[in-house]
Amino acid sequence: MAKEKVLQGTADFDWEALAMDGYSKAQRSELSDKYEQTLTSINEKEVIEGTVVAITKKEVIINIGYKSEGVVAASEFRYNADLKAGDTVDVYVECQEDKSGQLIVSHRTARMHKAWIRVNDVLRTGEVITGYVKCRTKGGLIVDVFGIEAFLPGSQIDVKPIRDYDIYVGKNMEFKVVKINQEFRNVVVSHKALIEAELEEQKKQIISGLEKGQVLEGTVKNITSYGVFIDLGGVDGLIHITDLSWGRVNHPEEIVELDQKLNVVILDFDDDKKRIALGLKQLQPHPWDSLDGNLKVGDKVKGKVVVMADYGAFIEIAPGVEGLIHVSEMSWSQHLRSAQDFMNVGEAVEAVILTLDREERKMSLGIKQLMPDPWEAIEAKYAAGTKHKAKVRNFTNFGVFVELEEGVDGLIHISDLSWQKKIKHPSEFCKVSDEMEVVVLEIDRENRRISLGHKQLEENPWDVFETIFGEGSVHQGTIIDMKDKSGIVSLPYGVEGICPSKHLRKEDGSNAKVEEVLDFKVIEFNKEAKKIVVSHTRLFEEGEDKPASAAKGGKKGGGTSSTSQAVKAINQNTEKSTLGDLDALAELKEKMDKGK
Repeated sequence: MAKEKVLQGTADFDWEALAMDGYSKAQRSELSDKYEQTLTSINEKEVIEGTVVAITKKEVIINIGYKSEGVVAASEFRYNADLKAGDTVDVYVECQEDKSGQLIVSHRTARMHKAWIRVNDVLRTGEVITGYVKCRTKGGLIVDVFGIEAFLPGSQIDVKPIRDYDIYVGKNMEFKVVKINQEFRNVVVSHKALIEAELEEQKKQIISGLEKGQVLEGTVKNITSYGVFIDLGGVDGLIHITDLSWGRVNHPEEIVELDQKLNVVILDFDDDKKRIALGLKQLQPHPWDSLDGNLKVGDKVKGKVVVMADYGAFIEIAPGVEGLIHVSEMSWSQHLRSAQDFMNVGEAVEAVILTLDREERKMSLGIKQLMPDPWEAIEAKYAAGTKHKAKVRNFTNFGVFVELEEGVDGLIHISDLSWQKKIKHPSEFCKVSDEMEVVVLEIDRENRRISLGHKQLEENPWDVFETIFGEGSVHQGTIIDMKDKSGIVSLPYGVEGICPSKHLRKEDGSNAKVEEVLDFKVIEFNKEAKKIVVSHTRLFEEGEDKPASAAKGGKKGGGTSSTSQAVKAINQNTEKSTLGDLDALAELKEKMDKGK
């Protein structure tokens, strides 16, 4: 009960009466109001101005006119190395009082807040601002704008391609804000936009004054395999690779390099003047105009192979002056060959001028003229009747082309390949690259032709056959084929005879068939046409049943008994002999000549 009285008495106690300051309650209230009026009214989450009152190594003390002063880390002022006491700065009020009663402010947040507002205003107005290039990043640069990190794409740095971004790092540059992403708070700036605005006016002036033949200074902007793009001060023109130099150019990089300044001449442009053709070589005199005036046909010149083709090689005897060596002028040989067989690109060669047209700026050259012409002394080296070795080069339906030496070819007609064998195509007789012996038959120096023979190396066997296969002589033969209702009969020594169908009838009335071996009587012998016509039917029609030898033949086939025996022996042993078996024929002919 007593305790309750004590508490009640405390509640009713007048504490202000104990104040020792001598102010009454009314006076104290008046003074409090006056003090509150001296303090700045601030709200949390807003930006206000403050004054720097002290700077230490770690902190900056800022007075914002509140009950307590704000403390900001010195690192937030790294961008401002000249900060000093008394300077006015912006701060962002994050909290009026923390747990310890301290005011919490941030200069960085204040800068970001104001910068974001400022950046949006700049995007709307198009104002040009200045920023600091902090570092390089993928695809561009990072720029500090009002304390915000903005992105400067590589394509927006300049109107020309930039190959080294690092040269811009650490520099202040002017920009225009071109894009803001409000959601992610990304800012994109451009320096190129400023340049384009300046160049647009220059471009209009340049285009309005363009004329063909006008010489302008430009800068190499880009190099491609087909030409060079030149910046004429906001307007681009193209120098085609063929207009870079009077000489041959493999790639434009051989003539120009990036960022090089040079004079160019306007060759042409379209109606809108958007496509401008430029020339560089046209500013130099044509090399043909300065070519030695004493140079003439027959003179020797030296040069370098610059282009190869199957039909020839282009030789540069001076920058921009070329001559063609046709493949036919590379060798005295008549064989079809490629120019690559004689020379290569880059090779130094000596040649003779064959034609020279200064007006058309054309020149033809030759290198075979530096070597002796093998046809100059052709009769002395390849006289008619002389024997030589030759290499088979190619065939035609009518003969074989052979090479006696480089530049000297000859033709062996198909009829001059063999005395005896009937050849339908020369490939049946020999092969390309074969070496064979030949005899010179005729020389046509004017037309560079030589007629050759191969069969002339041997005696004509038909001289012997004339004595063996005379009309009326009888020989054993084999029917090897049927052609045009006639039988082809294989006779001794590889000779073939023709047996008409009516002469194939046998004594029993049946007709002889292929592969049958029978006796045949020669009814026609034509030495010039190399033709022998035989008959089996004539044997029994004339009563000559199974004659024993060729001695029983007709008038032209008659001979001595020794000749008959020799013929019979040869018939038995060499029924299917070839041209290589002519020794027996030679011996036979010798015996017959002695008998006569």
